[in-house]
Amino acid sequence: MIVRWSLDDLPATLAEVGIDRPFLIASPRWKFLDLPQVASWSEVPSHRVEVPDDADGILVVGGGSAVDTGKFASAESGKPVVHVPTTYSGAEWTTSFGVRSPDRVIRGAGAGARPVAIIYDVALTLDLPAAVTAGTSLNGLAHCAEALYVQGHGAEGDEEALLGARLISTALPRVLAAPGDGVAREELLRGAAHAGHALALNRMGLAHAMAQALGGTYGLPHGAMNALCLPPALEFNSRFVPAEVARFGEAVGADAVARSRELALLGGFDCLRDFAVPEEELAQVAEAAAKRGGNQANPRPASPGEILELFRTIY
Repeated sequence: MIVRWSLDDLPATLAEVGIDRPFLIASPRWKFLDLPQVASWSEVPSHRVEVPDDADGILVVGGGSAVDTGKFASAESGKPVVHVPTTYSGAEWTTSFGVRSPDRVIRGAGAGARPVAIIYDVALTLDLPAAVTAGTSLNGLAHCAEALYVQGHGAEGDEEALLGARLISTALPRVLAAPGDGVAREELLRGAAHAGHALALNRMGLAHAMAQALGGTYGLPHGAMNALCLPPALEFNSRFVPAEVARFGEAVGADAVARSRELALLGGFDCLRDFAVPEEELAQVAEAAAKRGGNQANPRPASPGEILELFRTIY
């Protein structure tokens, strides 16, 4: 993967990967940017995007929803995609994606995208709202935690996860206290890049299965759901892979469960009730979470009943 750290590098990067006529996917928020494009798409997220025949690649600017839309378009068209991520989730590293309609309800999932380059630019993150900053960062932190203990995890992914966890844990509080701190923002963005790389190498686990089931059912922010689901998932997994959970705790500088909960609260994420999740529907959401790939890749997959109890601890 080609990685650059300034939007000024975009023309050269597109040339390097052989894209002359990019199809731009970006929400109206980014219309002030002077970006190359043969055509554009502004509905983000989208389950109906189609890449025009005269485009030879895809350029995505935006957060996780835009990135997933771009990966969906890449997989459907077979064309390469260059990502310019503006949040901290790390989704730009993977070939898999979720397909959501504009109301953010899940419509499906897939794989086979062709990401070829990533361009990070701290300037694009400076006015990111606190809730989005915290939520996407904690999604990245969940990528780091789970990369360390999912089935089949390897040393390279572990190292990326540890680097990402350290940076996110230390930089996020500073960014929330001073949103315009460019140095802290860059550390957070670099942490997110390591988190995404770890995800690409080592996969997701139980926390993501829970978060995806909640977000996909009710159209809730993926980052916020990961912020809430990571602490109980860590506590569950500490029974089966205590050394790996402790290793994550060492990276974040505290007890793994307590620190993840502390960061969630710092970001304003307290409980599922705050997001109007119907308590009487938790059992069926737990059933859906249990079937997801993240749970199947967990050190020991959780049963629907166990996931229901985990949901109740954060309700």
